[in-house]
Amino acid sequence: MKDYVKARKRIEVSVGDSVKIIRELQGLSQNGLAELTDISQSTISAIEHGRTKLGAERAKIFARALKCHPAVLLFPGWSVEEESAA
Repeated sequence: MKDYVKARKRIEVSVGDSVKIIRELQGLSQNGLAELTDISQSTISAIEHGRTKLGAERAKIFARALKCHPAVLLFPGWSVEEESAA
């Protein structure tokens, strides 16, 4: 374990980025996610581009469709180590 070096974060990921990344990893278009969630494609685009807030209720809806925990979408850059240092 002496050679272990903890990876450093290379980029900041916004809430909108997290939605887009997980959506794309699952091969879904914005229209495909819209069909799964009954949230319009234009609203999904606005969330992904930071023009509209995701919010807890939408995060739950997206999380069900994307099969992930809502916190992954709402807090993409959260770190317990950074929070403890604050």
